[in-house]
Amino acid sequence: MRAAINPQMQLGEVDISKITFDPKSRDDIPKILKGLQYLYTNLEIREDLFKILDKIILPEINKKNGRPGMELWKVFVLAILRVNLNCDYDRLHELTNNHSILRQMLGHSSVFDKYYYELQTIKDNVGLLTPEILDKINQVVVKTGHALLKKKMIRS
Repeated sequence: MRAAINPQMQLGEVDISKITFDPKSRDDIPKILKGLQYLYTNLEIREDLFKILDKIILPEINKKNGRPGMELWKVFVLAILRVNLNCDYDRLHELTNNHSILRQMLGHSSVFDKYYYELQTIKDNVGLLTPEILDKINQVVVKTGHALLKKKMIRS
């Protein structure tokens, strides 16, 4: 039973569309998270991404039975970070448990939610996104980028 996202916000949780980033930061993590924030807030794109993920992640398993797995959004965010940062699972594990803005992007409150991601959980879930799946996701993201660029060029 794997959900795309949890529609019910928890106490202290920040809506992903309201997450703010340090405008002076030159690090690559906030840039990646801003891009993910845009994908999340655009309902049409988000639904396209979840359709790809839902079809491909263990399609033979009945998603209505059993224990809840990691939400598709969390798997997606962690996989995108891993690919774009070119990091190993140990660094991803460290970031997931200790980077406050990333935790907000994953749907955790900074005060009340002390959920700890185990290394093996991250490996098992992020590993589900094969290069083929990431390629399909990349096509959606590139198409979105082209549409944004066209809008920007029309305004100029």
